[in-house]
Amino acid sequence: MGKEELTPSESEWQVMEVLWESGEALTSSEVIGRLKPENRMNPKMVRVLMNRLCQKEILAYRVDEKDARVYHYYPLKTREECQREKSSRFIESYFAGNQMGAVAALIGSAELTREEFQELECILRRGKEDRKRQ
Repeated sequence: MGKEELTPSESEWQVMEVLWESGEALTSSEVIGRLKPENRMNPKMVRVLMNRLCQKEILAYRVDEKDARVYHYYPLKTREECQREKSSRFIESYFAGNQMGAVAALIGSAELTREEFQELECILRRGKEDRKRQ
């Protein structure tokens, strides 16, 4: 087996989306209340997921000043940091670390519009220019 998974699972990601979008610390009850109905996660499962996120050091909490039974959860990592880590793990797992192979496979399987191809070309140009400056 490889390294321990320290990125959010799909279900954990849904919990993190609530916290990232809120921009403030939330209790588990508040997170549960803000989850989209189609997620269909019961409150106990959400609390388990939040505990796992704390163990992965993606989420942290502070104890309420007035009630020690209430925890206020907040993200330790941004959405972008988690996306980068998740992408790196994906490339390592499915493409043996070959970034070009991963990009080629993703582009080859996508049905991009002309505008999306142009946007992709701009991203590649910016990346190339950034590399020249380094």
